[in-house]
Amino acid sequence: DDAHDCSLSTADTWLKTNIDPLIQSPVFQKDGLLVITFDESSNDDTGGGGRVAWVVVSPRAKRGYRSTATYQHESTLRLTAEALGLTTFPGAADSASNMAEFFQP
Repeated sequence: DDAHDCSLSTADTWLKTNIDPLIQSPVFQKDGLLVITFDESSNDDTGGGGRVAWVVVSPRAKRGYRSTATYQHESTLRLTAEALGLTTFPGAADSASNMAEFFQP
């Protein structure tokens, strides 16, 4: 759900209904990775798209961690490729910063 045409409370209800069962599942609890990204900022175009919310949910993620680094969408692509075990990355993800700082060693 992209929440473009609804209230945040509607989006929140959708997340609770559809995502909560996923993150509670034993398979996800073992080594799952879920990234929730708001893909645009309505009043900021710094760095090509402004600051957007990006939330990672994983049993390996640092709880409550907030980064001060600037990342682009290509870093999220690299993160998901790394999570799948890839060692080479498509397009701009190849030179994008990795996002290891969000995870426990």
